[in-house]
Amino acid sequence: MSGSELTTGDFTEESEPFALFARWLKDAEGSEPNDPNAVAVATVDENGLPNVRMVLLKGFDEQGFVFYTNFESQKGQEILGQKKAAMCFHWKSLRRQVRIRGPVEVVADAEADTYYASRPRGSRIGAWASKQSRPLEGRFALEKSVAEYAARYAIGEIPRPSYWSGFRIRPTSIEFWHDRQFRLHDRVEFRRDDPAGNWNKVRMYP
Repeated sequence: MSGSELTTGDFTEESEPFALFARWLKDAEGSEPNDPNAVAVATVDENGLPNVRMVLLKGFDEQGFVFYTNFESQKGQEILGQKKAAMCFHWKSLRRQVRIRGPVEVVADAEADTYYASRPRGSRIGAWASKQSRPLEGRFALEKSVAEYAARYAIGEIPRPSYWSGFRIRPTSIEFWHDRQFRLHDRVEFRRDDPAGNWNKVRMYP
């Protein structure tokens, strides 16, 4: 079944974006060969120069879209500095795209602790061992750091590093895009003035 055929009704008639996003993500989970929750996250540095990279979405609800990272990394520092970010999902198998923009908040410690505890043990060790985005003199240095923290936390729980947590994008804009023939795509954007406001829906030219 092609992406054009897999249309769950006329999505342009939807009045609320989160239920529509949940439906599209579920479709992607059945069609994408790898990581349907993969999303490009864009930030800007203090000079306004943009950066973009892929992360994994780890949760969403009406409050926003959550991913986790090292706050001392490049994206962590840029988000903490600007308090804004954007996301773009592209599901090639479905010929669909979702773009999200808005201010960013840090998730609560309890929420971060719960997610961190759910990660594989090796990933929790990795959060301690990796000085994310900073120069690495060689692969051996990383492996040595992993071995040191694995020994330190050989028994018992592995605490969450204070510099490792989650960000939540509180969307003020969510745009849904669906491929159509002759580049006459369907585009609908949900907009609001602030994360607590009501949504307005605008149909866009492709």
